[in-house]
Amino acid sequence: MNFKKLLPILFLFTTFSFFAQGENMKEKKEKIKALKVAFLTTELDLTAREAQKFWPVYNSYDDDQFEIRHQKMKAYINQMNDAALDKISERDALNLLNKIEDTDQELYLLRKKFSKDLQEILPAVKILKLKKSEEDFNRKLLHQYRDRANKK
Repeated sequence: MNFKKLLPILFLFTTFSFFAQGENMKEKKEKIKALKVAFLTTELDLTAREAQKFWPVYNSYDDDQFEIRHQKMKAYINQMNDAALDKISERDALNLLNKIEDTDQELYLLRKKFSKDLQEILPAVKILKLKKSEEDFNRKLLHQYRDRANKK
């Protein structure tokens, strides 16, 4: 798994600890989502017609992606702490590796379907802007987290 694949996963987990100031998971997710919607709206400069079609598709994709990453990957990561990895059998390690690869494949297929769906709504240039804007948003949020962590 390369760094680009790990960055969104790392982003999600660090984001939740960043907002862990007595809020529940749903509130944290909603805060992040609101920040992301505002950022993407500004960056993409969608027409009213594009926005009307784009947001339901995007929100569905974003929710599905979150569920896959949060539910499945969190379970895998919990099994991959140093103590557990030192004691894991080869068979269990292979099983875990296969589950992780299956989840990666599931995320890939979801992204591919999302991209195809977007091509019916937006021009290719705006789809590329979306990809860049999502990366920019993730990077900015991660920097914000690091800055706050360094101040403590």
